[in-house]
Amino acid sequence: MSAGTATDTRPGRLAGRRILVVGAGQQDYGLEDPPIGNGRAMSVLFAREGAALALADIDAASVQATETLVREQGAQCVTVVADAAEDSGIQAMFDGGRAAFGGLDGLAMNVGIGAGLRFKGTSVEDWDRVMAVNLRSHFLGCKHALASFEDGGTIVLIGSLAGRESMPVPAYAASKAALEAVCRNAAAEGAPRVRVNVLAPGLIDTSLGRMATRLNPARGEVRIPAGRQGSAWEVARCALFLLSEDSSYVTGQTLVADGGLSVATRS
Repeated sequence: MSAGTATDTRPGRLAGRRILVVGAGQQDYGLEDPPIGNGRAMSVLFAREGAALALADIDAASVQATETLVREQGAQCVTVVADAAEDSGIQAMFDGGRAAFGGLDGLAMNVGIGAGLRFKGTSVEDWDRVMAVNLRSHFLGCKHALASFEDGGTIVLIGSLAGRESMPVPAYAASKAALEAVCRNAAAEGAPRVRVNVLAPGLIDTSLGRMATRLNPARGEVRIPAGRQGSAWEVARCALFLLSEDSSYVTGQTLVADGGLSVATRS
């Protein structure tokens, strides 16, 4: 099956929903023709499926570019520029969504950075910044969502297969592994009112992925049973499932979208 496009959906699964997408912009890392990133693909797809969207990012120009694409789908949206690693930033994001739509009932936390190479090349500052952006932001998102979402609220934390593997960036791997514990605890605390799940992509063809392959060419030679890397649209469709009523009996779980990489026989 091909990677597909944003149009490969059954419309209306998020009709009436008000969703905050944290990390709705993307970094292109100097690529002339960058592929769409996970946060932007999710935003466009959610808009197509009928949601009103609060689009949040630390990069004003990038989130505004996402806003243009979302409005082309005819969706209501508002943008908030803030730092998700800070409590005041997350508060501003929730406040912006509530002011625009009268409330929020969905959250997609698409936030993550990497810093440091192996333990010997990772400074304390690298470690602390990665943990703040990749882990504290998700804790804050869950905290604010659990306090304000009413019955039927849903949270999706974007993790990574890196949280279940060894890799050359230990801070990133550790932060993504910890999201599964955050998810379990938030799901237990929020039930039955709010569902919480993790979406853990494998190797996805994004600008960040291409940059990582340039830095570590062996990444591009990994054997994936599906025969290719995934696309951001495929990540977005998995997030759509977890946010919609299609997954109404799923909470506290991790959905791995990796083309079979995690179960492949390593030679």
